[in-house]
Amino acid sequence: MDLTDIARWQFAITTVYHFLFVPLSIGLSAMVAAYETAWLRTRDERWLRLTKFFGKLFLINFAIGVVTGIVQEFQFGMNWSDYSRFVGDVFGAPLAIEGLLAFFLESTFLGLWIFGWDRLSGRLHAACMWLVHLGTLFSAYFILAANSWMQHPVGFRYNPTTGRAEMDDFAAVLLNKVQLVTFPHVVLAAYLTAAAFVVAVSYWHLTRRAPDESDRSMYRSATRTAAVVMLVAGLGVAVSGDLQGKVMTEVQPMKMAAAEGLYESADSAPFSLLTVGTLDGSAETFSVKIPGLLSFLATGSTSGRVVGIDELRAEYQETYGSDPGATYYSPGDYTPVIPVTYWSFRIMIGLGLLASAIAGWVLWATRRGRTPAAAGLLGTATVALPLMPLLANSFGWIFTEMGRQPWAVFGLMTTDQAVSPGVSVPQALTSLIVLTGLYGVLAVIEVRLLFAAIGRGADPLPLPGDPSSAEDPDRPLAFAY
Repeated sequence: MDLTDIARWQFAITTVYHFLFVPLSIGLSAMVAAYETAWLRTRDERWLRLTKFFGKLFLINFAIGVVTGIVQEFQFGMNWSDYSRFVGDVFGAPLAIEGLLAFFLESTFLGLWIFGWDRLSGRLHAACMWLVHLGTLFSAYFILAANSWMQHPVGFRYNPTTGRAEMDDFAAVLLNKVQLVTFPHVVLAAYLTAAAFVVAVSYWHLTRRAPDESDRSMYRSATRTAAVVMLVAGLGVAVSGDLQGKVMTEVQPMKMAAAEGLYESADSAPFSLLTVGTLDGSAETFSVKIPGLLSFLATGSTSGRVVGIDELRAEYQETYGSDPGATYYSPGDYTPVIPVTYWSFRIMIGLGLLASAIAGWVLWATRRGRTPAAAGLLGTATVALPLMPLLANSFGWIFTEMGRQPWAVFGLMTTDQAVSPGVSVPQALTSLIVLTGLYGVLAVIEVRLLFAAIGRGADPLPLPGDPSSAEDPDRPLAFAY
C-alpha cells in the first residue's frame, strides 16, 4: 500500500465511524425537543419521562460524536495538505462558520438545557433544545456545503500564480445545486435513523421490561410516535434521493453510470435489482432488471438517455488527459470501482426501504393499545432496526465518495494529487493504526454507556409537575440526571 491508499483508509474509517453519531445527534435532538414540547402542552408526565430518558441517550451520543468529529478537520492538515493548500480559500470558509456558529450554538444551549431544569421556565427550557437542534442543522448545512463543492465546484476562480482555488461567490457555494438536494436528504435520513433508535428502545421496554400499565402506555406512545416519524422521514428520503439522483446525473454522470455498471450508453436504461458479474466488474454474467427505471432515476423519464461508462471515459480522457491515479481503487481511466458503487447504492436503498417497512409493521402490531409478544420475527427485527438506517447512511456516503473517484475535487484535483508530500508511509500507517484502535475503544465505551442507560429505562419522576419550579434560587447548579 502506498501513501494514498493509507490516507484514504484512514479518512474512510474515521469518517464513517464519526457519521454513525451525527444522524443520531441531529434526529434525537428533534425527538427530545418534541417530547418536551408535548409535555408542556399536555402536562402528561409520560412525555417528561421520555424527554429525560432519551435526553440522556442523546447526551451520550453527542459527547462521543464531538470527540470523533474533531479528528476530521485535523486530517486535512495531516494527510491531505496539498488538498488543503489548493481548496483552503473555499473549503475553509463553511467549515469555519460551522465551528464558530453551529457548534457554539449547540454547546451553549445544550449546557443551558442540561443545567437549566430548575432554573429556566418550561418554555425557555424546551426552546434551548430546539436551538440545539437548529445548531445541528446549521452544522450539517455548512459541512455539506463544503462536501458539495467537492462534488460540483462553483463560486471560485483559479489563481495560476498561487496554484489555488479562490472563492469569489460565497452565495454560490452555499446554494450549490448539489447542496440544495443533499442537505434535505441527509437531514431526513437523520430523522429516520433517530426515530428507528427510539422505536427499538421503546419497543424493547414495551414488550420485555415495562412493569406496569403506565410504563407500557408511555413506551407504546414513544414507539408509535417514532414509527410515524420513520414513515414520514422515509418518504422524504425517497423523494429527496430521487431529486439528488437527477442532479448527480447532471453534474457527475460517471457516478450514476457506475451505480448501475452501465458501460454502454442507453435509452430506456434498466435498473438491475441483482447483478452477478466478473470479479473485476467489467462484464455482466446474470442480472434481474426493471426496464426503464435507471432512466427515470437519472432523467425523470423512463425513455431518457443515460450516458455509459465507456463514452464518459473517452470524454474525460479527451478533456482532462490521462488519469494519473491508477491504484487498486481506480483503474486509471476516470472509472470508480464498479462493484463498490453498484452494491453500496443498492444496500443503501434496500436498508432504507426495509426500515420503513418494519416501522409500518410496528404501527400495525401496536394499534388500539395492543402489546405484541416479545418473541418472534417482529421483536427480532425491531431490536435490529437502528442498524438499518445507520448502515444505509454509511453505504450512502461510501457511494457518494467512491463514486467520485479518482477525483478529490471533481474536474480539478485527483485524489493522489491531494495527499501530503511530506508524510511518509510509516507515519501515515502509524496514525491509521492509532486512530483505528482509539476509535475501537470509544466504540466499546459508547455501547456500554448506551446499553446501561437503556437497560435502566425511563426513571420515575420525583419532581413536581412543573420543571421550571426551583426550591432555592441560590443553590448551585446540578446536573439533571
